[in-house]
Amino acid sequence: MAAAPRRQGGYNFKSIQVVPSGKDFIDVVLSKTQRQTPTVIHRHYQISRIRAFYTRKVKFTQQNYHDKLTAIIEQFPKFDDVHPFYADLMNVLYDKDHYKLALGQINTARHLVANVAKDYVRLLKYGDSMYRCKQLKRAALGRMCTIMRRQASSLAYLEQVRQHLSRLPSIDPNTRTLLIAGFPNVGKSSFVNKITRADVDVQPYAFTTKSLFVGHTDHNYIRWQVIDTPGVLDHPLEERNTIEMQAITAMAHLRACILYFMDLSEQCGQTIEEQFNLFANIRPLFANKPLVVVVNKADIVEIADTTPEVQATFDELRSEGVIVMEMSTLTEKGIMEVKKSACDMLLEHRLEAKLAKGKAADILHRIHVATPVARDDKVREPYIPETAAARRKVKQPIKLKGRGMVSEAEMPDDFPKRRTLRDLEMELREEYSTDLRAEWDLKDPSWKYDDIPEIMDGKNVADFVDPDIMERLEELEREEEAREAAGEYDAEVEEDAETLAVRDQAAQIRDRKATLRVLAKDKGSRNKPIMPPKLKMAIAHRTEKKKAAEAAAKAAAPPPADADGDAAMGGEGRGRERKRKRGSDRDLSRGNSASVDPHNRNLTPSREVAGMSVEQIAKARKMKHRGQTKMNAEGRIGESDRMFRNKMPKHLFSGKTKGAKTRDYR
Repeated sequence: MAAAPRRQGGYNFKSIQVVPSGKDFIDVVLSKTQRQTPTVIHRHYQISRIRAFYTRKVKFTQQNYHDKLTAIIEQFPKFDDVHPFYADLMNVLYDKDHYKLALGQINTARHLVANVAKDYVRLLKYGDSMYRCKQLKRAALGRMCTIMRRQASSLAYLEQVRQHLSRLPSIDPNTRTLLIAGFPNVGKSSFVNKITRADVDVQPYAFTTKSLFVGHTDHNYIRWQVIDTPGVLDHPLEERNTIEMQAITAMAHLRACILYFMDLSEQCGQTIEEQFNLFANIRPLFANKPLVVVVNKADIVEIADTTPEVQATFDELRSEGVIVMEMSTLTEKGIMEVKKSACDMLLEHRLEAKLAKGKAADILHRIHVATPVARDDKVREPYIPETAAARRKVKQPIKLKGRGMVSEAEMPDDFPKRRTLRDLEMELREEYSTDLRAEWDLKDPSWKYDDIPEIMDGKNVADFVDPDIMERLEELEREEEAREAAGEYDAEVEEDAETLAVRDQAAQIRDRKATLRVLAKDKGSRNKPIMPPKLKMAIAHRTEKKKAAEAAAKAAAPPPADADGDAAMGGEGRGRERKRKRGSDRDLSRGNSASVDPHNRNLTPSREVAGMSVEQIAKARKMKHRGQTKMNAEGRIGESDRMFRNKMPKHLFSGKTKGAKTRDYR
């Protein structure tokens, strides 16, 4: 099985794909089987075709389960394939036994699904009818889904592990590393924030840092890895929790320079004696690694301010070859010195390790350094040709920003004789401007700094510019001033009645246009269809014809009956025309008249509004519309609408067929 994906600088745990839950796993596989296999079969087909149809579904489902489970097993890192640091870190965070058990159960489920498919494919070969083949297929897919449903807890655990792995910092176990350790709240995270771009949370209480944090810094043009570890307390290894074990794992497996931080002010909550005891307890982890004891918070208490016993302990450490340095993250005193000393110690240690392995000797014996030997005692001084020396004495014009070209006469006497463009750029800084025309090859070199003509439509704009235009403009302005002084423009011009009428009509037209513009804008904002002009004209013509016909019919009607006759009939006269529009409210307040045709539906009241006044009808319709609002939002006709209009979604009832064609079986 493949190992965890690697990348430069560590392991790329972020590339592990999402592990679906048990239910989602089943839904994805069955949906894919339904979409990518044929879905139409008839019982009058040959039995061999029916067997092949259902066998294909069983094999396809088994292959999907196999591919997805294999991807999960191969993408998760194996303890034997990763660096020991990551192996122990995963054991601390996720429990090695639980992790292996979950992957083992997934592997077992893969084999069980394969066995189920193999058994039912064998049984399908003896299916003698479409019904029996279908039942065998259902049984096979059902047993596969049951197997996967029992792996729900393992899949959920692996998904949690994947999420946590993707959040782990990218730590390269083989690169140059500074590892910071010590009691909680002694200033480890503050030091990391000072020398790197990391933003580790700093709080005035213990165990603010609960996991490993990584930052990067540069020293001697080399990238360095700085790891901030959680605080460690002084008790046996068996009693340490998961947070402390992360720091222990990093100190045990990473080839780094260890910076052990101490707080002599005891503001961390631990005495100096306890800090020395912790140092002695975890010192076996520092074997064969550069070690620096950093006394932080020197702005409060320095080593010289402590008791003689503490000073003697530090002297003993120095005698053993341990470097002891003081610094303060608050005042930033000694921070760079600590960083430089630790980096230099690690570089020297790595070089000694390479020399001890003998790798350097294998490379050095293949390198030959050639040293030239003098052939005689003659002194050969550098020779400069006369032409080059003469050229160095000539002053050259330069171009300055804002001043243009500076000639030789304007250059000071102490100006250097010969300068390159690079020298000028470094000296003049922002005032320097690159002369792009200096190298132009023109027939006459004096043309280099002439104004470039502006060409429009193939003609030079300068040819159409009057050279005396400014003088003529001044002359015209003087003439206008003389006319104003003479009062030529002061006389009021009288307008006749026709001109005033034209002005009034123009003002009305402008007002009307503004009104129409506002109305058109308001009308266009409504979400209504636009009626074509031809249709508007046809409707208007039809309306006019209808009005003319109604007027003619009204003129030809007999005179109305007398009041007694109307009262006896209990309604209005027959001759009075009642204008009705289709869809409008009917006047139902009238009584039944003998003159009304009972078979005319336009005059017969509907059962919904029978016996109601106009106000009651309007109120009833308003209540009806208000009650239907919720139904419209849900896309239903009424309360009794229980229809689901997409019972056969396309992705489940369409796909490729045996003839390499795509069909829709809905």
